[in-house]
Amino acid sequence: MIVALLLAAAAAQPVRTAVDAERQFARDAQTIGQWTAFRKWAEHDAVVFTPQAAWARDVLPKKDPPKAISWRPAHSYVSCDGRIAVNTGPWWDQAGKPGGYFTTVWQRGKRDWRWVYDGGGPQEGPLPVARTAQVHRASCTGRPTGAPIAAPPALNPKQARTTPEDNGRGQSADRTLGWDWKVDKDGVRTLRVFQWKGSRYVEVLHNRVPPPK
Repeated sequence: MIVALLLAAAAAQPVRTAVDAERQFARDAQTIGQWTAFRKWAEHDAVVFTPQAAWARDVLPKKDPPKAISWRPAHSYVSCDGRIAVNTGPWWDQAGKPGGYFTTVWQRGKRDWRWVYDGGGPQEGPLPVARTAQVHRASCTGRPTGAPIAAPPALNPKQARTTPEDNGRGQSADRTLGWDWKVDKDGVRTLRVFQWKGSRYVEVLHNRVPPPK
């Protein structure tokens, strides 16, 4: 009875921030199923990697595994307006063993949060395990000059047909947080996150994910 009440109380907690959303997402994975939770919280155009980029709606498995992985946000990089955030932290496999780190890009619509990018990589050294996620908000002072990340040069028709790479980018409406990702032909993926600090943009997160073995 006590466990049921605790679970009900956790489920009733308001989802105000991307950290709240991440935690509820992780709880849902344990209660309604791993891939069911991924689909529940995904934006329509959410991206995952196989290792090349793919729409989550097309490649997420329909059947949930008997037991879900678990994860916890350790850092959250947030735009000044609070509507875009990038969370990262450790995850554990079904047996509770460290699996590596995750990175999730979240955006807030009129009513709720949805993830638009889900990635991560293998464990490399100690992973952050803080019980309370550290929130890093972009500066709301100064005026961002240009976009956080410059758009790549346009490809000519020949390059567009032959380039072996895929990439994407995004930014908050107030231009205080931006990210881009790129997958090379060998499956190596890079994610960069830039945040406005009042006078300039600073790279606050850089993931380089090796190809799957």
